[in-house]
Amino acid sequence: MPRAARPPTPPGRPKDLEKRAAILEAAKLLFPERGYEGTSMDAIAQAAGVSKLTVYSHFQDKDTLFVEAVKAKCEDLLPSDLFLKRTAEPWERQLHRIAQAFFRLINSDEAIAVARVLARQMSEDAHLPRLFWEAGPKRTQEALAGFLRAGVQSGAVDIPDCDLAASQLCALLKGEHHARLMCGCQERLDAEQERRHIEATVDLFLRAYGRRTAPAHA
Repeated sequence: MPRAARPPTPPGRPKDLEKRAAILEAAKLLFPERGYEGTSMDAIAQAAGVSKLTVYSHFQDKDTLFVEAVKAKCEDLLPSDLFLKRTAEPWERQLHRIAQAFFRLINSDEAIAVARVLARQMSEDAHLPRLFWEAGPKRTQEALAGFLRAGVQSGAVDIPDCDLAASQLCALLKGEHHARLMCGCQERLDAEQERRHIEATVDLFLRAYGRRTAPAHA
């Protein structure tokens, strides 16, 4: 009796998600620690416990891996679903949680280390800072602008330009503290100092853009 024909093998095979995750974890560790130029694909492969060929099968080159590592780090500390409006939570309270997550992200050891690497890189090659901007800060500000638009639609705030307002809020949250960390001349804020800074910043932002009630006519 003839054997049943085997089903055709699908072209290629699914990527091994565990290996991809291990590669990203290694990249998130090594890029801030060694800098872009000091981090080789060989070193990432070794740290991830995979072959260099496997690294290239998931990420076509080092630029791609750097961008994906930046995105993954942002997602760790500032997940995209944080910007989705939750009907059970006041809009202002959710804005406060976003502000807190953003503040902790930009002041994390990894973010400060990468920012210092990029500052050195700018004099030699502008493409790496541009990749970082598009993968990290730009995506974050676009997500924040979308959240602000939801606030405008719900009547929580009155913002004529949400893209500009998102940029302003990010700059306010960075404040002097981030600049001093970049210069290496300040210790990190304690929990109370962090709370006061974030609350004051969000309060200032809402005072500027909070929904205004039209004055009553005499």
